[in-house]
Amino acid sequence: MLPVAEDSPVHITVPYKHSAVAQLPIVQVHRSRAYRHIIAPSEPPRTNREDTIIDLAAGEATPEQARDMVIQLVGANRVPLWRVHSQLELRPPYRYRKAMKAALDLLAGGALSVLEAEYLLNVEQAHGLPTALRQTPFVVDGIVLWEDISYDDAGARLTVRLDGRQFHSTSRVAFRDRRRDNAAELADRARLVYGWHEVHAEPCAVAAEVLSVLRREGWHGSSSRCRRCAA
Repeated sequence: MLPVAEDSPVHITVPYKHSAVAQLPIVQVHRSRAYRHIIAPSEPPRTNREDTIIDLAAGEATPEQARDMVIQLVGANRVPLWRVHSQLELRPPYRYRKAMKAALDLLAGGALSVLEAEYLLNVEQAHGLPTALRQTPFVVDGIVLWEDISYDDAGARLTVRLDGRQFHSTSRVAFRDRRRDNAAELADRARLVYGWHEVHAEPCAVAAEVLSVLRREGWHGSSSRCRRCAA
């Protein structure tokens, strides 16, 4: 089963009429009427990755959580979008089908994480900001690194970096990010960095800062206010 979180249980799927007892919080049991159609050829048998993603998303409490689950698992495990989309058509889930398709649309647009999807929906689209380039390659110290968001196509030399970590896990990662910052400065690029709290809890404030830099860097398009701004 695909990893969801370090403290989450192991998920086991059995045919619908088979008896099995969950041993929470270690083991969670699921019963499937489509058992024969979702098993990948392996020993021991396991569910296909795309079916696993759909089943886990269908078990979430809200459509938004289902959307985020699809984005998280597809992005983290590099599951081909066409495989998940095909399974949604061949074996449509009984709930959250629309939310799952929305997740695939976000992934197709370049979002590789829930944080990037939140930025695209609640910062960029909700406030009429220009559509950015996603996963743009930049060469730093002879190594190709990828920036989350860049607005060069809008005429603004602005990079927005989304950092979902609460802290740098290794000195190597911290050094790489410092080199990226220095390289951006030397290339005369503006840059902004946001984490989960800012994008999720304060998208209007993030949009205002991004808009301010876009204007400064030469973007002259029109923006808009969302319902949160009015509140």
